[in-house]
Amino acid sequence: MPNTIKTETLGFLRSLRSHNNREWFIRNKQKYLAAKENFILFVQTVLDEVSKFDESVAGTEASTTVYRLYRDMRFSRDPTPYKTNFGASLTGKGKESPLAGYYLHVEPGSSFLAGGVYMSEPWQLAAIRERISERAEEFLSIVNTRAFKKDFVIDGDKLSRVPQGFSKSDQMADYLKFKQLVVLRSLDDKEVVSKDFAATCARVFRLMVPYNGFMNRAVLGLAPVVRGIFLER
Repeated sequence: MPNTIKTETLGFLRSLRSHNNREWFIRNKQKYLAAKENFILFVQTVLDEVSKFDESVAGTEASTTVYRLYRDMRFSRDPTPYKTNFGASLTGKGKESPLAGYYLHVEPGSSFLAGGVYMSEPWQLAAIRERISERAEEFLSIVNTRAFKKDFVIDGDKLSRVPQGFSKSDQMADYLKFKQLVVLRSLDDKEVVSKDFAATCARVFRLMVPYNGFMNRAVLGLAPVVRGIFLER
């Protein structure tokens, strides 16, 4: 039987949302460690499945893909010290890689699966926009399939106008306005704790492959020197 997300893991995150302070967290440290271990084991199961169709993640240790629960409060007005979710970036170059990959977000009432690009560098986004404009037919053949529309929405902040360097009449103008090109598939809590959740993750992530590939080919098509610097970061 594959590893599953336990109801106790969601329960811990619910309680943390109501008691987001160090005193409560210290008293419940063992519950946190159990929930974290459960999440890591589940992510490893998903990684093993994803590696069957995306060899770039083969051999990846789940523990290296999981984000810290502790928030960076140095520049934040939010005084709460902890995130109220578990998140993992299943990307071949590691969770800090700017390449498009797969993201798993577990949070009571707000869980989702995601792919595409988020918080990309300006030159990376420019390359992706250029590819979308020049290869409109290829891009639309990916995002307009029945399977894609059934599972995903494209999400991200958008400009109010078409970015500089592109025509206002470009047939892809609406997509070119995106500052992030994230594909999202929302999840309910019952789905997250179901015995089939790992299979669901693998199925959804597999559907993202053409979309992620389109984004990554834009970046990998850059000049070799720039591409080498980018991938070695």
